[in-house]
Amino acid sequence: MDAMIGVPKSSEYAAAFGRYVERVAAVDDPLRELTSQRANVVARLAKLSDEQAAFRYGPGKWSIKELINHLSDAERVFGYRMLRIGRGDQTPLPGFEENDYARAAQSDRRRFSEVLAEWSTVRAATMALAASLPEADWANVGTSNDAPISARALLYIVLGHTEHHMAVLADRYDVR
Repeated sequence: MDAMIGVPKSSEYAAAFGRYVERVAAVDDPLRELTSQRANVVARLAKLSDEQAAFRYGPGKWSIKELINHLSDAERVFGYRMLRIGRGDQTPLPGFEENDYARAAQSDRRRFSEVLAEWSTVRAATMALAASLPEADWANVGTSNDAPISARALLYIVLGHTEHHMAVLADRYDVR
């Protein structure tokens, strides 16, 4: 099915998402990658204690708990967009302010194992949605945050956004 989805063209998403799509443009099977990435993220992070997951690499920076909760929130938003656009809904969709969501989530009050399990569950929902979309629907284009975006671009954005934050965890939090 991967060849039927295809890598999105730059005209299928806002330039701000280019860095995420570029991170995973070489992925041949994005549906399989959703599963593989989920396993890799959980394996890499499950060993962290609550204390370790509360670490911030600088003042005003997200803790690891907040970063993983951000992945859940963003993937939910991207998944919702994928659902709406994949189903042919042409209603323009709004953007969202990630920092407002991070503050409202109050992730640091939760156990890290719960935060990580939530992300894994969100990813399972994304996997189920992606597996359900008919081939032709991946090319559907809608509008989000005042810019065109395709269903397949959203799939690659989900993957690339996660890869981006896993690189941040390695570079700035020393979580490998």
